[in-house]
This record gives sequence, C-alpha cells and structure tokens, in this order.
Amino acid sequence: MTMTAAAAPSATKTEHVDVLIVGAGVSGIGAAYHLKDQTPGTSFLVVDALDNFGGTWWTHKYPGIRSDSDLYTFGYRFKPWLGDPIATADKILAYMGEVIEENDLGRHIRYRHKITDASWDSATSLWNVEGVRTDTNEPVRFTTNFLWMCQGYYKHDQGYTPEWPGMADFKGEIVHPQTWPQDIELKGKKVVVIGSGATAATLVPSIANEVAHVTMLQRSPTYFTPGRNADELADTLRALKIDPTWIHEIVRRQRLHMGNLFTKRAFSEPEAVKKELLGMVKASLPEGYDVEKHFTPKYLPWRQRIAFVPDGDLFKGIREGKASVVTDEIERFVEGGLLLKSGETLEADIIVTATGFNMCVLGDIAFVVDGQRVDFAKTVTWRGMMFTGVPNLVWVFGYFRASWTLRADLLGDFVCRLLKHMKAKGVTKVTTELRPEEKDMELLPWMDPDNFNPSYLMRALHLMPKRGASPEWQHTQDYMREAEELPAVDLDDSVFHYGKAEAPARAREPTPA
Repeated sequence: MTMTAAAAPSATKTEHVDVLIVGAGVSGIGAAYHLKDQTPGTSFLVVDALDNFGGTWWTHKYPGIRSDSDLYTFGYRFKPWLGDPIATADKILAYMGEVIEENDLGRHIRYRHKITDASWDSATSLWNVEGVRTDTNEPVRFTTNFLWMCQGYYKHDQGYTPEWPGMADFKGEIVHPQTWPQDIELKGKKVVVIGSGATAATLVPSIANEVAHVTMLQRSPTYFTPGRNADELADTLRALKIDPTWIHEIVRRQRLHMGNLFTKRAFSEPEAVKKELLGMVKASLPEGYDVEKHFTPKYLPWRQRIAFVPDGDLFKGIREGKASVVTDEIERFVEGGLLLKSGETLEADIIVTATGFNMCVLGDIAFVVDGQRVDFAKTVTWRGMMFTGVPNLVWVFGYFRASWTLRADLLGDFVCRLLKHMKAKGVTKVTTELRPEEKDMELLPWMDPDNFNPSYLMRALHLMPKRGASPEWQHTQDYMREAEELPAVDLDDSVFHYGKAEAPARAREPTPA
C-alpha cells in the first residue's frame, strides 16, 4: 500500500515548518497524528528516505515477516487493532495506511527525502536541515523550529553480517533477511539460517514446507515462548459486540498489566521464570529432544527480549522433521556449506545470515550546534529522548522489552505538551542540561549490560549518548513508570533551559498545510 504524499516543491526552495518529523515509520506516523490532534495550527512535515511509509515493515521483505510484539500494545493507543495479536507486515502496513487516510496525514509526508545534515543556529532559533531526493539526487532544504527524530535505531539499507573465513569459497547464495532478494528460488533447496533471534524464528517455519530442509544454526540459544496467536478476552468481547475502541483499551491494559507482572517476576524470580519458559518449549518438542542444549540460554530471562512463537510454528517444523536446530560455532564457509568447530559439516545451497543489524544514532545525520559538530557519545541523555547541549530535538527510542509504540505514544504527548509550554512562555529554544549539583555525576554507558545486552546494542554502545547515575538521566525500560512520570514532569524544572532567538527572524515562507 502506498499513500499519496505531499507534492514536493522545487528543490532549490527552502521550506519552513514548525516541526520536522524525520521518519515515516510507526513512530513518525504516530508523531504526525499527535501533532495534528494536540497542537492544531502547528505546521509540520514528515520526511523519509524510503518510497513508502512503514519503515521496518516496508523494507523487510523476507518470508513470514511479522511483529514480535502483540498489536494491542504495538498498535497505537488511538487506533483499535482488530486482528490477531501477532500480525504480518502487510497487515501492519494496512493498519498504518488507515491511520494516514483517516487523519489526512498523506499531504504532510515527503517520501524519497534523505536527510544528511542538520545545523542549529541560536541566532534564529532554527534548525537548518539539508538532504537529497533519493530518486532525482536533487538537494532538499528545510528550516524548522523543532526536530522530532523518528527514524528508528538501525540502518535500513544494510544488515549486520560477520566476516567468516572462506565466505568467498561458498558456491551457493548468501542472503541477509534485511535485503531479501525477491527472485530467490527456495524450492527443494537446503537452507541454513544463521541466528537464533525473532527473525530466524520467523523465517525457519515460514520456508520449512517449501525447502528440502532448513536448519537454524545458533551459537547460543534464545528464550522462546510458544502460544496461540489469539486473545481470548478480545474474542469474548467481540462476541459480545463490545465497541472495538473499548476492546482495544481493555485488552491493551490487560496485556500491559500481565507484561509488567512477568517482567517483575523475571527480575525477582529469574530461575522460576526460566523453568517455566523452558517447560513450555519442552512441551512443544518431541519427547527426548535436547532442550538443555538447543533452547536453554546462558543469560537470565530479563537480559534480552523473549521471542514469542505464535501457534508454536517453529516447534511444529522441528516435530515434523522439516526443520532442525544445530548449536555450534562456525569454523569456516566451504564450497558446499559450513564447517563447524565440532567438525560437522552442514550442507547448504542457501545460507541466510539472520545475524542482526547495524545500529545508527539519530539516522547517522551530521548534527551541528552553533558551528560545533555534535558527538552524541559525549552528551548525556535526559530520559532517553533529549540530550545535553542539543536544542529543540527529541529522539523517539522505544522499549526493548515492551512494544516500541508504547513509548512513541508517551513521547507524542510529551512533545506536544512541551511545544505548547514553549509557546505560552514566549520562548523559541529549549535544552536539557545537568543541574549544578549534577556536574560531577558519574556518567555511564547508555544501557547497563547487566540489564539488557543484545549483541547489536553492545556493538554500538560506544556511539550512544551517556546515561547518568540518577533515573532522570537514563532511558528506562519501565513503561508503567514512565506512563506516570512523563505527564507529571515539571516543564519549568531547572533541568530545562529556555531561550529566545538572538536575532530577529528573517521572513520565511511556511510550507502550505
């Protein structure tokens, strides 16, 4: 589905909007909705380098691509979800398309606009934003009072594939799920999927009936939880003809409540939770299957995201002999497949590297503030969304353990409240800064590895902003806490530094709404 976007004006023209939203994925479309709903009269545009909305759900084309969060919480709070809890990409795109259509957001979206540079000028209290049209290579330019960064946290155009010895010797095809070729021939092929995360667990069962055999090769196991792709409460309420808006809210609250209880138990009773998770896996596999070797992770349940397996499809493929799991390490690629460190050789016609992605910090855009290049690794994050020394900018970075959109909605409320507060104060600039008594606060990596430590985050931790020792200067993973704290934030607290343009604003031609 492709929505009609705003017609792009001449590339030589500099357009001005009150708010520029970077990214037309789940976060960006949500931001556009909140701006229109909560701050009527605010001019805004959404820009995206892709040729359609959806972000991940548009770029990822591998077989079976689906959500690993339920759509009652991954969906927006303002738009009821009517389908199964776990949804495929096409259904998520259709849902987002309805949001755009129902709220007349299409005319605010510019596709094929890649932002490369953003420079803040305190004299005018403006961001000067530059980029390029990806279809014509023409330059694009904007000025904006506020940047709302919704571009996600990884590179869409390249996945992460480690360099293994002998890769050039392999005579078959090596594919990363993030750049899945649409003309690939799977029928009758021996396929090895390297990886053990949600992508591998989605791919393996989706191709198991088509290929000769598919093997999931993992260095170490991941926690999985199988279950029906249905919600009994939602189904009951639908049968009672309850309003879909009510159903969405009730089921959303129930799932948030249960998720919160589970997370607390994972911290307080990790061994008990681990036993329960492994018990569900064991019950889904043939008797005598080596669950200890292939499905028992080395880490505790709360240190990485737990992947849900809808209707146990991964385990069904194993039971039926169409899929298998090998836990080993790669010694090298060989002509016919993979030589493992155990000495075993895995034959393969196609090797899929479901080995993760490369993170980026705020879209890898070159940011400058008053002539000084911004190194975000030297900034300190305020609540995982604003950064010391960087004015009028919020980055939407969701939750790791819960649905991303939960935080996108919360930040939507916060940004709109902040914009209205600035307007009421008659100011044009806001930054968050450490208070005098916090100047010597210990600064730590963005995320505590003992709290959450997936490989993609550990590889990029040195690029990320710092966190402080106090909760206010950290990106919490606790939705329930933030849902209470963010609406109560005192916007006149001394952490916020407000100001006005240092020089009269030059005449600017606003972008038509």
